[in-house]
Amino acid sequence: MSAIKNILSSKIKKAEIHEYLAEKLKDAGFGGVDITFTPMGTRVTIYAMRPGRVIGPRGRTIREITEELEKRFGVENPNVTVAEIEVPELNPQVMAYRIAQAMERGVRHRRVAFWALRRIMEAGARGVEIEISGKLTSARHRTEKYTAGIMPKSGDPALKYIKVGKATILLKPGIYGIKVKIYPPDAPMPEEIRVVAREPGEMEVVEFGERGEGAEGKE
Repeated sequence: MSAIKNILSSKIKKAEIHEYLAEKLKDAGFGGVDITFTPMGTRVTIYAMRPGRVIGPRGRTIREITEELEKRFGVENPNVTVAEIEVPELNPQVMAYRIAQAMERGVRHRRVAFWALRRIMEAGARGVEIEISGKLTSARHRTEKYTAGIMPKSGDPALKYIKVGKATILLKPGIYGIKVKIYPPDAPMPEEIRVVAREPGEMEVVEFGERGEGAEGKE
């Protein structure tokens, strides 16, 4: 198998696993999954608001997930762990599910979108963008976008630090899609400059790295 086909196959498998876990762990507050393929096996880290429901009584649920990953998806030697989401408002997958659940209960999409914007920004996010698609106000499909704060659209910050969550719901008019993008509070900004005070006569040399962190030297 060529390198390109191997990468595509790996990404397709990760997407299928994410879709399976999102449906199975909906009641556990599923917030995403990290999958790392290694020569010794596959590390699968599940993020959830209620880890107890992911583990299940006497570990039954997590054993079912492990068996399903091996048999259905062909994952070799999966090592499944669960991590609790400390701040749900900063997890885009959780917020996308919350918006979907509110719309299922009959809450207007604009009301729940502004509620989510406020909660995410109050949690400390640098920026947030919410897209809701479907038959929102008429019989024709349309997309509405709600934004707050700073949201990079290109470059290194957009590729590395923006977190994305998606959810879909089926209502009487049709299928609705929700996408939530969050620029987390610990993400750097290119225009930010940090000044460090030094004693008189000392010189500081800083070599900026990938995240703006540098190695200091004195003369």
